[in-house]
Amino acid sequence: MSTAPSLSAPEVPPPPAPAPRPPRQTALPPEDPHARPPRFTLDTLRRDAPAGVITGLMAVPLTVGICVMSDYPIQVGLLTVVAACVVSFAAYLFRPGNHVGVPGVAAGLAPVLAMGVHTFGMENMPWLIFLTSVLQMIVWRYRLERYILLAVPRFLIEGLLAGVGLKIAMKFLPHTYAAAGGGGRVTVVVASVASLGAFLWLYRRFRDTSPGVPYIAVIGGGAWFAAHAEVPMLHLEQVPLRLAWPIPDLASIPPGVHVQMLLYAAMLALIDVIEQVMSNAAIERLDPLGRKADSNNSLLVMWLANGLSSLFGGMTNLDGLAKSQTNRMAGAVTKMSVLFVAAVLGVVLAFPWLLTRLPEFSLAVLMIFTGWKMIAGLFHVAEHGRYELGLALFCGALVFRLGIFEGLLLCLALHSFIVYVVYRHEHLPRLEILSRLLRLFSDGPHPHATPTMEVTRDEVSGGLRYGSAPRSVTAGKDLDAFIADWAHGINRRNLLSVVSTYDPAGLLWGTFAKELRAGHPQIKRYFEHLFELDRLAVTFDSGETRQYGDIYIRSGAYRFTFDRRGAHVSVPARYSFVCKRERTGWFILEHHSSEFPA
Repeated sequence: MSTAPSLSAPEVPPPPAPAPRPPRQTALPPEDPHARPPRFTLDTLRRDAPAGVITGLMAVPLTVGICVMSDYPIQVGLLTVVAACVVSFAAYLFRPGNHVGVPGVAAGLAPVLAMGVHTFGMENMPWLIFLTSVLQMIVWRYRLERYILLAVPRFLIEGLLAGVGLKIAMKFLPHTYAAAGGGGRVTVVVASVASLGAFLWLYRRFRDTSPGVPYIAVIGGGAWFAAHAEVPMLHLEQVPLRLAWPIPDLASIPPGVHVQMLLYAAMLALIDVIEQVMSNAAIERLDPLGRKADSNNSLLVMWLANGLSSLFGGMTNLDGLAKSQTNRMAGAVTKMSVLFVAAVLGVVLAFPWLLTRLPEFSLAVLMIFTGWKMIAGLFHVAEHGRYELGLALFCGALVFRLGIFEGLLLCLALHSFIVYVVYRHEHLPRLEILSRLLRLFSDGPHPHATPTMEVTRDEVSGGLRYGSAPRSVTAGKDLDAFIADWAHGINRRNLLSVVSTYDPAGLLWGTFAKELRAGHPQIKRYFEHLFELDRLAVTFDSGETRQYGDIYIRSGAYRFTFDRRGAHVSVPARYSFVCKRERTGWFILEHHSSEFPA
């Protein structure tokens, strides 16, 4: 092969990267992902016990904060978590859902529970939670969670949770500057800012090794500060805990209220189920032994625990991601760790005066951060398209202003209207639109997909992703015209036009290149150097095409010409274009080019 013209200075190899730090050994050696849960041994006990204690210490302030947000008695919330932990461990012995998840009261449902308390009264909440557990039992029995995830797009759930997160943050914000007896506001503000700064620094430092450290540090530091300064402290109202059948006085409830309670229970069940399935997918990735999670078994634990919770007027529950991550990072291997979580909360439940040592600003800092983490879910939505992000933001705003039920329904209606308008734009008859809607829950390509909108299934949660699929200018052209567009871009030195013909993950081994280029940024740099040649042009001499489904391979010869040092140079070369035709246009998947041998 002849010597290629030099287009750039020799690349200096980067300095060798530092050796990676060996991962912290917090679990047993990996085993078969499909293996049964490990037996409880002394080794697993040594790991699960301290992990459960650390997670329990973190769970106390989170549970208290969610109870305050939900207008529920704090002792009832603590008992809810204790009962859910016991049920979770018992079910793990027979039908394990996940292996290191920790149940707790759901932050995402706190505003709904608060609205339920204000609407129906605390005396009717046990009946509402019982109805929720019955609906969740139906979902579990017939495995309806997969259909729920198809009917409700995941990005709307992220928007809903963002709206709830904003509600939580705004609810606790006043506690960061409220002073005891009207004085000392500066002291509270300074303590709140210092606590938040310390929490964020510790969270960034320990989130991948010991995520419970920042929570425990803020609570411990807040308690120490409260012992030396006058700040508002957590107020605890003693409530009697008793068991009773969750049957309300049906005669005193109007028929319309029964319907309203059923709708509320459906909303609680819906959000609980979706959050549990999404959490299960994340907990599966956290598992130290790589074991699979079974979302249907986790739903069994959920409705059993909610049914038990209704007997003492408790709250709804699910496996929280923050607590589960702490549990795993602290070294948990099995669900035995949740028994130690229950033990820690049981101690606080037996000695509730311990909570009166907790300053309000410390609790507020933790709950504001919890709200922010729910809002930050929108960053994941932004990765999947502008349509998803726009509708998720709108859903969050509606949830914050109107409420969860109203906001979600309005956004579902808007989403359905947009899909219908897209169908009509594609000139589909109404009967065909109806047919596609009926095929919504079938396998195969999603019926909402159109030439201008892509619909794909999320591999983690099973939900759907909607994204715009704008048509390229090459959509209506054949392969010859598409290749001619590439050559036209070269001859006109139109860098954007040339790079856009390649797939975003396409490969290029250029005629004058010394390395394989992958992706738009690297391909762009190659053509930037190529366009530095004077009077650069390309002309095609020959070519043949082979088709394999929607993949086209064009091979042949072309010629590059350019001026160099006052002489006109002609470089004959051979090429292979591997192209794919999609509904949005043509794209080059791979392009190989080299000079003819001398």
